[in-house]
Amino acid sequence: MIEIIPGELELAHLRSIHSGHVEVFLAQDSKEKIDQSADAVAEIARKGEAAYGINTGFGRLASTHIPFEQLELLQQNLVLSHAVGVGKPMPPEVVRLMMVLKIGSLSQGYSGIRYQVIEALIRMYNANIIPVIPEKGSVGASGDLAPLAHLAAILLGVGEVFHDGKVISALDGLDVAGLEPLKFAPKEGLALLNGTQASTALALHGLFQAENLFAAAVVSGSLSVEAAAGSTVPFDNRIHKIRGHRGQIRVASKYLQLLTGSEINLSHQDCEKVQDPYSLRCQPQVMGAIMDQIIHCAQTLITEANAVSDNPLVFADTLEVLSGGNFHAEPVAFAADLLSIVVSEIGALSERRIALLIDSTLSGLPPFLVRDGGVNSGFMIAHVTAAALASENKTLAHPASVDSLPTSANQEDHVSMATFAARKVSDIADNVATIVAIESLAAIQGIDLRAPLSTTPTLAEVVKRVRSLVPHYAIDHYLAPDIMAAKRLVTGGEIAGFYPGWSSQSGLDD
Repeated sequence: MIEIIPGELELAHLRSIHSGHVEVFLAQDSKEKIDQSADAVAEIARKGEAAYGINTGFGRLASTHIPFEQLELLQQNLVLSHAVGVGKPMPPEVVRLMMVLKIGSLSQGYSGIRYQVIEALIRMYNANIIPVIPEKGSVGASGDLAPLAHLAAILLGVGEVFHDGKVISALDGLDVAGLEPLKFAPKEGLALLNGTQASTALALHGLFQAENLFAAAVVSGSLSVEAAAGSTVPFDNRIHKIRGHRGQIRVASKYLQLLTGSEINLSHQDCEKVQDPYSLRCQPQVMGAIMDQIIHCAQTLITEANAVSDNPLVFADTLEVLSGGNFHAEPVAFAADLLSIVVSEIGALSERRIALLIDSTLSGLPPFLVRDGGVNSGFMIAHVTAAALASENKTLAHPASVDSLPTSANQEDHVSMATFAARKVSDIADNVATIVAIESLAAIQGIDLRAPLSTTPTLAEVVKRVRSLVPHYAIDHYLAPDIMAAKRLVTGGEIAGFYPGWSSQSGLDD
């Protein structure tokens, strides 16, 4: 179980929640501050003085005063009217993150929500009741209103949830968790659906995919160095130390560890070739820069994961309700857009190495990595697939955050587009996983063709694992299943597992 200490969630916690269902519990000392905040809202509502979100309308209707006897209806109507998401459901691992982030934010005691509502969210999560939340419909400002409204609606007994691989009604889901539908007190509906938890959860999903792909691509890139009989000199620490970029220095050492102890490398120590193409030689520079940016994005996202991002905020000590803009997800949008760019670059560099390997003038291997070329096309069209995906990523990597459409009758006149920015990271990552899978197959084919010379002990284990699923390419055959088998090794983290010091729970934190 993971203890949720409000404001102190760690990436390791979130990686565990992302990778599988793990129960959570709230730190015991959180309740006092939650109760104080809820009591402050109740007192403000009792007095009847206008306070946004407590006894007023929303957005451009903020000046409309709502009488006390209609405050419960106000919160219910808010949730139901905002549950307008469309598209396919968010992946369960994203919704798990979203729920935990919401629990952590509300538990900090600035949202004016009762403890029993937070407790209901925890019980629902622990019972593995995962709300069906459509992935589209948020512009990432004034909170991720539509996605979070679908989450909040479940507590009212409205909507659908996943449980044990099936879609069931919200009422049935609540019953599984031992809960009855709630009635929201003043501000509670607004507190639940205001915030950045959907875009942040989607961005974290993309971050964890990026970390895995980074590690896998370092491994596949090392395989390509071996297949192309490339030099290990470009990975010498002295080169990288005098430039000074931390990621470059770190990743160069990883390549050197993977490439040490190779008969293939020893066989061409005295060859006439002076320098390798950039896709081999500049891997530390490119992948090092990517590492630095992934780490930067991780820092932004863990800050946001621990943020209080709803509105208005309740300061119980002074009985003040302050309206601000913490719901504006610009930090998440920028981080997600940067992740899109760097993940796309992982694929772009990998695709260039595939192109190198199938070109006999550059690799010194048989054309298209197959003997008896002509009657056999080998990896010719597998490279075309990689090129198509790398090209598609160029469009997907265009920043979403540079766009904004005003909403709510121009009250919300600048928005972040963070939810779409975060969502498309996964589309790019899926393409890149395929590209890296194709590179792994192509590079291993090239290493096979270098026999009887052997590769390094670590890379030999990678070859062994891939070859347990995909045989050597001797003649043309139906190749799509081979690519999918290799892709499963990439997305499942098995290729990344050969990255020196890799742990899916620590990512690039080492």
